Amino acid sequence: MAAAFERPTFCCCRKVVTGSAKSEGLNSSRDCPVDIASASNFQRFQIQHFHLELDINFPSREIRAVEVLDLVCLQPDTRSLVLDSHQSLHIRSVSAKCRCSSGENSWPLSHRLDPFTEYGASLVINLPAAIKPLSNFQIIIRYTTADGPAIWWLDPELTSGNSKPFLFTHGHSVCNRSFFPCFDTPAVKSTYSATVMVPPGIRVLMSATRSTFDEQENIYRFQMEYPVPAYLLALVAGDLISADIGPRYDVVFLPPSFPIVAMENPCLTFIISCILESDEFLIIDVIHEIAHSWFGNAVTNATWEEMWLSEGLATYAQRRITTETYGAAFTCLETTFRLEALHRQLKLLGDESPVSRLQVKFEPGVNPSSLMNLFTYEKGFCFVYYLSQLCGDTKCFDSFLRAYVEKFKFTSVVATDLLEFFLGFFPELREKCVDNKEGLEFERWLNASGPPLLEPDLSQGSSLIKPVESLYQLWSSETPDGNRITDIDISKWKTFQIVHLLDKLLDRSPLPHEAMMKLSKSYSALLDSMNAEIRIRWLQIVVRNNYLPDFYKVRRFLENHTSRMYTGPLYEDLCAGTMKAIAIETFYLTQNRLHVNLRRAIQQIFAHSANPAAVMTLLEDKPSDASNPISLRDVNVSA
Repeated sequence: MAAAFERPTFCCCRKVVTGSAKSEGLNSSRDCPVDIASASNFQRFQIQHFHLELDINFPSREIRAVEVLDLVCLQPDTRSLVLDSHQSLHIRSVSAKCRCSSGENSWPLSHRLDPFTEYGASLVINLPAAIKPLSNFQIIIRYTTADGPAIWWLDPELTSGNSKPFLFTHGHSVCNRSFFPCFDTPAVKSTYSATVMVPPGIRVLMSATRSTFDEQENIYRFQMEYPVPAYLLALVAGDLISADIGPRYDVVFLPPSFPIVAMENPCLTFIISCILESDEFLIIDVIHEIAHSWFGNAVTNATWEEMWLSEGLATYAQRRITTETYGAAFTCLETTFRLEALHRQLKLLGDESPVSRLQVKFEPGVNPSSLMNLFTYEKGFCFVYYLSQLCGDTKCFDSFLRAYVEKFKFTSVVATDLLEFFLGFFPELREKCVDNKEGLEFERWLNASGPPLLEPDLSQGSSLIKPVESLYQLWSSETPDGNRITDIDISKWKTFQIVHLLDKLLDRSPLPHEAMMKLSKSYSALLDSMNAEIRIRWLQIVVRNNYLPDFYKVRRFLENHTSRMYTGPLYEDLCAGTMKAIAIETFYLTQNRLHVNLRRAIQQIFAHSANPAAVMTLLEDKPSDASNPISLRDVNVSA
C-alpha cells in the first residue's frame, strides 16, 4: 500500500457534517470533516433526499438510470456541484430545477468528468446563477452504468438455480460512486427512494424501510425513511426464494462470489452463502450485522480513517449479545480466537505498522477498503471494553451506549464525540482524569501503533479454551503421545475450538513428517465431514506440510468452493510451495465457475509467485492491478 501515514492528534478539529441529519438544522455550528477519499464538495450543500429510477438490462449488463437529488446550497458564490462518480458511468445529461419568483424553471447544465483516483472520478456540474444560497433545487442526472466496482453481474451458471442471471451491488467502502453519482463519504447522510424495473420472473430486494411491487408494470418501489450514508444503499435482483423465519429483518444469502463475509446494508443484510455450513460463524456474523443497525448505520464514523467507531462498537455489542444468549464461555472462546488472529497479523506487519492505529491517517489515492483489517475490529473492541471497565458495571455501560445512540443517531461522528460524551455521561470519571491514566491515555489508545493497550479477561472461557491448549501441547511435543491424543474426542467440540486448534497447528507448520502422518490418521476423515471454516484450515496444513496423501482433498475443495475467502488462501499456499502445477491445473478446471474478479485475483497470485512470466503465458486474461491484493488469511471479516 503506497501511503505515507502521519500521526493525527487526539483533539482533531475534523468534526462531523450535520446538514443531512434530521436532528440538526442548516445553521449548525458543528464543522464539516475532511474526507480525502471523496472528490465531492459536500461541505457546500445539504442533500435532503435523492431518488433513483433504475432499469436493469441483464443481456447488456447495464443499468439505465435517472437520479434526482434534492439539494440546498449552503454557501454563497458556489458555482459548481461536485459529486463522486466513476469512470464506468456514462453521464448522458444533467439538468436543474428550482422554484423562483417567476415559477418553476429548469435548465440543461454543462458537466465534465475529472480524474480523481483509481477508485473514482469527480463529476463537476456547473450551476446556474438562479440557484441562491439556502434555496431548494433539484439536479437530474441521466446516466448508464457499465462494469464498475459496485455492480456484480453473475451469469446463470454462477447461481444455484443455473437458470436466471443475478445482480447484486456492494457499496463499502467507496464503491457506490460507480453505481450512482453521490456524496460518497460517511460524513453525509440522507433519505432515498427508488423505482426498479426488471424482466418478468426477476425479484428485487433493496436496503429500504418500505417496499411495494406493481405486478402489472413489473416495477418495484422502495423507500428509505432514515438518513444513511451512500455506501449503505444496496440491491439484489435475481431468482430469489424467500423463507419466513421470524419478524421482518431480511437476510440475503449471496453466491460465493460476494467479496466479503457479510455487509450490514440496513434492513437487508448480505451474507455469503458458504457460511451456512457453520452455525457458529453464521450466528456471529448475523449478530454482528444486526449490531451495525446502531453502530455504523444509525451512528456512523465520519471518515474512513476512524472505521473502528463502527466496527469496534459493533463487535462489543455483538459480544454482549452472545454473552447473554450463549454464555460467557462461548464469547470468551470466540474473542480468544479473534485476538490470536490479531496478534498473528501484527507479527506479520510489525508493531510499528501504521495500519494498527485506531485513527489511521492516509494520503489521497489510498482506497479506504484496503484498511479493513482486524485492528478496526479487535483493537477497537478492546478500547470499548476498556471504557466499559472504567465505569465498573456492564449494565451502566449499556445505558451509556443507548444514550450515545439516542444522542447521535442519524449523524456521523469522530472519536472526540464518543469520548467527550462518555466523560460527560460519567462525570466522576472525568474528575478522576481517566482519559489521561498513565499508559492507558485515550490519545494513546487512538494513535499508538501495535497491540491493544489492554485486553479483556477471558478466564470465563477456560472450560472451552483449556482443552484446546492441552491438545495443542500434546501435538507440539517431539513425540506426540497417541494414546493421550485419542482420549480427546474433538468431534464433540465447538467449531471455534477446532479452528483455534488448527490455526495453532498452521502457525507451527511445517510439522515433523511423523507428526503430520499422525495428524492425518487422527483427524483427516473426521474434519472432511465438517464445515468449510474447519476444512480450509486443515487443507492449508496439508499444503504447508506438502502432505501428498491428502492433496486430492485440496483439489476437490477448490472444485466445489468458489468463494474468494476459501480459494484465495489455498491458492496462495499452493503457489508458495512446490505445488503450483496443481494450482494452475485446478484453476483451469474451475475458472468458468469463478467470478471474473476472483479469476483475476487468482491470476495475480500466480503472477506474484516464483517465475511469473512462465505462469502468465498459461493464463488467458491480463492480471488485475496489484492495488487490490488478496487479504491475509486471518482477515475473513464481515463489514
